[in-house]
Amino acid sequence: MQILVCIKQVPGTSKIDVDPVTGVLKRDGVDSKMNPYDLYAIETALRLKEQKGGKISVISMGPPQAKEVIQEAFMMGADEGVLISDRKFAGADVLATSYALSQGVRQMGNFDLILCGKQTTDGDTAQVGPEMAEYLGIPHIANVLSILDIKETSILVEMDMANTIEAAEIQFPCLLTVEKDIFQPRLPSYKKKLSTKNREIRTITFNDLEDKNENRYGLSGSPTQVERIFPPSVNTDQQTWTGTPTELSFQITDKLKQLKFI
Repeated sequence: MQILVCIKQVPGTSKIDVDPVTGVLKRDGVDSKMNPYDLYAIETALRLKEQKGGKISVISMGPPQAKEVIQEAFMMGADEGVLISDRKFAGADVLATSYALSQGVRQMGNFDLILCGKQTTDGDTAQVGPEMAEYLGIPHIANVLSILDIKETSILVEMDMANTIEAAEIQFPCLLTVEKDIFQPRLPSYKKKLSTKNREIRTITFNDLEDKNENRYGLSGSPTQVERIFPPSVNTDQQTWTGTPTELSFQITDKLKQLKFI
């Protein structure tokens, strides 16, 4: 089974600057980590490989420093890693990101199964996986809770439908986004770190892609733009009131009216 896992490097802190012009995060020099949800996708791939054999590849999109999360994936058991990196991809929204990733996948070859984490902690849109599948022209299922069965040409899964849990069978090749409760991710292996420290990580740039229409990538290919980003305001004002229950109830009511909550 040929499995591809999409992973992403995200900020490891909430203290991160935003470009005031483009509205995108300034990632250079910021402590980063692998998107936590992607760890569950990697673990799912490893469990499937243990059952059915095959090869696990990982793909990430970002600056050169994003190779660090690919190396972490090697330490968990991934076999191959590819980084999509080019300044032309900078500032991409979910649509442009999905398209660039789909183009990168086409350069890597054919896969039976593509796995993504449910969402990323820096965007929280949960849209990239399904949009990738649409660009690749393959079926997809989101919010997968468990793998029920793996057949020769299909996979049977349980998915979270908010009010219900439903089972569905989907034909290969396909894409799944997995929930964080699907499996407990294993820790990176120190032995694998030593044995894979010199493993090549292929970089795919804009010039390597089949579609070289610059209007499909980065800020140019992003139909959504950030209008304004600002830190949440911190309100530490406190008031202490004393009195009888009746007096306190009137004070609370007056305060709520003053704040225009009622």
